[in-house]
Amino acid sequence: MTRIADTFSRLKQTGEKAFIPFLTAGDPSIAITEELIVELDRAGADIIEIGVPYSDPLADGPTIQAGSLRALRNGTRMPDVFELVRRVRPKVGASLVLFTYANPVFQWGVSSFFQAAKEAGANGVIIPDLPLEESEEALACGRATGVDLIPLVSTTSQERITKIAAAGQGFIYCVAALGVTGVRESLSDGLAEFVASVQAQTSLPVVVGFGVGKPEQAATIGQFADGVVVGSAIVQRSAAIADALAAGDAVGVEERKRELIEFAASLKAPLYPHKQST
Repeated sequence: MTRIADTFSRLKQTGEKAFIPFLTAGDPSIAITEELIVELDRAGADIIEIGVPYSDPLADGPTIQAGSLRALRNGTRMPDVFELVRRVRPKVGASLVLFTYANPVFQWGVSSFFQAAKEAGANGVIIPDLPLEESEEALACGRATGVDLIPLVSTTSQERITKIAAAGQGFIYCVAALGVTGVRESLSDGLAEFVASVQAQTSLPVVVGFGVGKPEQAATIGQFADGVVVGSAIVQRSAAIADALAAGDAVGVEERKRELIEFAASLKAPLYPHKQST
């Protein structure tokens, strides 16, 4: 059993749904990213997605694109991300998932990338622009290393959903909204039915992301999915930390970090029914 499978097994026993926040490594600095990962773990994060900064993040909207640009300007590169995971792994109980793109993985070498991820302590990888038809090597490397290759599923044919679900590792990531990442005011119509159609094809947990940014949205998704991914709404708060850091406002940096963690805790709360009733 992989660490991610273990995470969902534990959550199922307690009736919780997974809270999966996203941070871009190096935004606003590697040191602050490390602090935030530790604090997110303490705030109840079950799985933490760590974005590898990339100059052409096709699946990401302007908020996460800006976070990647800040991180790249800080000099953050793939080896820095692996080293970040290596340092933080002993400090947190959450599973750690790298979010990257096909080009950097192929440049590194697929087998070498998965081996490096394993040695650093990563538990999963998401490569949103790697289609199923081109994922055979990565899936094999995931099986060999125990670093799950987590597939994304958006609205498509039932036949394709079946194929993606059958090949999936770790969990299935359902895209809640068409287009790129970014906070939406409301959830898409038919989202629950879409998730149910995926759940019918797999025994893996099914989580929902893209556009989720409010506790009430997390609560709604928690009624029919196994977990919730929140990215842009958290990266927005990373941007506020970056602004305070650039202004030399040390007090503001600490205040913005605290606001980010408090916001994260507010998203986890509705996914933990036992905590609400105590």
